[in-house]
Amino acid sequence: MTTQPEQILENNLVTQLEKLGYKKVVIRDENELLANLKSQLEKHNKVQLSENDFKQILNYINKGNVFERAKTLRDRVPYTNAQGETKTVELINQIHWCQNEFQVTQQIAMEGTHKNRYDVTILINGLPLVQIELKRRGLELKEAFNQTNRYERHSYWAGHGLFQFVQIFVISNGVNTKYYANSPIKARSFKQTFYWADEKNRLITQLAAFSEVFLEPCHISKMITKYTVLNESQKILMVLRPYQFYAVENIVERVKTTTKYGYIWHTTGSGKTLTSFKAAQILTNLKEVHKVVFVVDRKDLDYQTTKEFNTFSKGSIDGTNNTNTLVKQLSGDNKLIVTTIQKLNTAISKTRYLGKMEALKDERIVFIFDECHRSQFGKTHEDIKRFFENCQMFGFTGTPIFEPNAGKNEYGKRTTKMLFGDCLHKYVITDAIRDGNVLKFSVEYIRTFKKKDHILDINVEAIDEAEVMDAPVRLDNITEYIITNHNRKTHSREFTSIFCVSSVPILIEYYKLFLKKKEEGKHNLRLATIFSYSANEEDKDAVGFVDDEEFLMAAEPQAEYNSQHTRDELEDFIKHYNKQFGTNYTSKDNQSYYNYYNDIAKRVKHRQIDVLVVVNMFLTGFDSKHLNTLYVDKNLKYHGLIQAYSRTNRILNEVKSQGNIVCFRNLKEATDEAITLFSNKNAIEEIIMQPYEEYVTKFNQAFIALLQIAPTVNSVNDLPSEEEELAFIQAFRELMRLKNVLATFTEFKFDDLSMTEQSFEDYKSKYLDLYDKAKGHNQKEKVSILGDIDFELELIHRDEINVAYILKLLAKLKDATPEEQEKQKKALIEIVAGDAQLRSKRELIEKFIQENLPHISDSDDIPDEFESYWSEERKEALSKLSQEENLDSEKLQEVIGKYLFTEKKPLRDDVIGLLNKRPSLKERATIAERVTDKILKFVETFINGITG
Repeated sequence: MTTQPEQILENNLVTQLEKLGYKKVVIRDENELLANLKSQLEKHNKVQLSENDFKQILNYINKGNVFERAKTLRDRVPYTNAQGETKTVELINQIHWCQNEFQVTQQIAMEGTHKNRYDVTILINGLPLVQIELKRRGLELKEAFNQTNRYERHSYWAGHGLFQFVQIFVISNGVNTKYYANSPIKARSFKQTFYWADEKNRLITQLAAFSEVFLEPCHISKMITKYTVLNESQKILMVLRPYQFYAVENIVERVKTTTKYGYIWHTTGSGKTLTSFKAAQILTNLKEVHKVVFVVDRKDLDYQTTKEFNTFSKGSIDGTNNTNTLVKQLSGDNKLIVTTIQKLNTAISKTRYLGKMEALKDERIVFIFDECHRSQFGKTHEDIKRFFENCQMFGFTGTPIFEPNAGKNEYGKRTTKMLFGDCLHKYVITDAIRDGNVLKFSVEYIRTFKKKDHILDINVEAIDEAEVMDAPVRLDNITEYIITNHNRKTHSREFTSIFCVSSVPILIEYYKLFLKKKEEGKHNLRLATIFSYSANEEDKDAVGFVDDEEFLMAAEPQAEYNSQHTRDELEDFIKHYNKQFGTNYTSKDNQSYYNYYNDIAKRVKHRQIDVLVVVNMFLTGFDSKHLNTLYVDKNLKYHGLIQAYSRTNRILNEVKSQGNIVCFRNLKEATDEAITLFSNKNAIEEIIMQPYEEYVTKFNQAFIALLQIAPTVNSVNDLPSEEEELAFIQAFRELMRLKNVLATFTEFKFDDLSMTEQSFEDYKSKYLDLYDKAKGHNQKEKVSILGDIDFELELIHRDEINVAYILKLLAKLKDATPEEQEKQKKALIEIVAGDAQLRSKRELIEKFIQENLPHISDSDDIPDEFESYWSEERKEALSKLSQEENLDSEKLQEVIGKYLFTEKKPLRDDVIGLLNKRPSLKERATIAERVTDKILKFVETFINGITG
């Protein structure tokens, strides 16, 4: 058989794309790509471009990274024609997305630091906007993903950088096919690659079936122009997942064709905010819609959401408590407004605003409610409906209110259906776990009573005896349990946790216990707490705000407590927090208290708080990927339970394999009921992880599979070929994954496994040897099947001391308290000095810490700031080298590029060729040696260990 399996797959795909309406073109290299781009732009824009016109266009678009080019793609490109007139061309038609020129080509070769050939490229108006990488059956999809990353490093940027315009990647091995948005390499993760599906969430994975729907010209063009989001805060592209796509399409269709309401049921953690924002953004462009108002709950407006909303529509969010601003925006030109339900209610009910608001009564205004199960159960819903007579309402929720979980108020029970009508799209927790969009939960129930108390934990819900549940000895035991097991649950604090308790008085008891034990030196956990210190004097219903206690369906009686006393306690706890983090918050003024809330949110996201103790706050609507554990000592039910558990199940990396729920009450029945309500009866196994014993069995089976490949540790050395090495890597990787899950169980010990800990460590070192071999320099030319395999080294805590590691430390340094900063700075400099590769960078890193770090306000910005600092320093060093030695700077860059590619020391003649003034024969050897040393030193300092 002369044709390779990958080639057959590729040819079949190209034939299928031709049938779908793509025109096949032969493009072998960049010159042909440019010639084709010129003719396609002429055709699309119905113009004739001279060579000079086209050159101007190329210069204009050949700027910036992937993100900046994505913006250029969506703009018109100016040029000045021979007559001196300013003209523009369009790169893609975003309004009528089917009206573009669609072509397909294969095996374009580009040469950067290496020469690469790309499998199948989809060109729209001549620009490569979709890149498809294929692997033969049986190979892991991750290898195709890693290959696109390798191309990004090697050649996508080469020449005019046209491949930096790629918007969407598709990877397939024939059987499984996924897609994802193009982004800088450091922002890419295999966890952010998606399967396409039909409207009922049935996956379409086979390449031909996927191509039929997803790569159909109109559809792929729509995905690029309408359903790719340019996220300004992270400077990345995001493409919507299938369920997000269907939800937005259904809302838009409903607005275009009816005046009916509707709601979207997408499980918590599946990216509802992005979906609802995308819907809002598209609706603002419909001429029949006057305004779109996106309504959130005050607590959701954390700093992250504020930042994100404003990336889509500058100035669309007013972070003040000021209804004036809202009324101004409603009566002004803003098409998209983000506000809170409280402000909206004030705007339509207070006489002083009615003058301005009257004019809007008959306008077609679309309201989108985020987390609509929470803000909609009151008079406000009716008031908005009554005031805006021509409005249309849509709700998004992860946990709709049905008959069984509906709270009551004076209007009787209200379900989501009663308020919003039909469910327009459904994506439930089982769908999300199956697709790998959220994690399963590992729920442990910890017994906190002894039998002789005549009370069994098993029926804790029936216990009203506060003296039993709140007994000091019980609270002390639970605190001790958390201190003892926290590292295990959070993988040595790589993740953070929330501890939710039944009431404010109990929270105060717990918090004092934690502080006392910290003073006694029993733990060094970083703690924080926040709670509301007074009952809201206003009528809660009037501001459309559901009482948290009622919302969380908690079965505890509301404890009466002295609000002055609790406020003093909170003030005291905030003082501890201020001391710990060098901040200056207080509960005595509302703005400072709100800033305190935001600061906690930020620090939990940045892993600077280990345990956050709450009653209700942060249990809904708070997203942090680094949170993996919830300790529960309160009764939760239905949507309150799912919402609270879902704080832990955001996808992050291989180490985060599940969300840990540690219940100090028996919530088993409540958990089963909630899961049944929000997916179905049979879903419990799919959502809750299996018991410890199951994982022990799985580990032992995986160990047997490993022994069949490598019966002893030393036999790994004798594996005959890369095929067997690959099998060993996959088998041991599976063992690491299982060990990673087992380690989070409280009862885990190696004695339960058939493999000893020593044996595990020995095999692990062989695994790392193979990793080093696969990544080693000897593989430069030869294509190795191990080259793209993912070793998932994050499962092994082995910090490689490189610049990524240094950036992690810099972020930690930035966020540390003043006294901590000095210690950390010293430690960081020592690490740099002690590492062979980083030693040459010491002065530059010190300079960055002294001069740049103090001026960076958000530690999230450090990588970007460091990158631009480094690139400036590199440019300066290069120009200094050219001046000192009187070298031709363009030739110098060529010599450096060649050295990086071949890794062979520059030849003496090449170095002499750099000199603007040729030296005498006598001086040649000395000068060549000196310049060569400087070039090698430059590469060692500025390039090695810095670039990916």
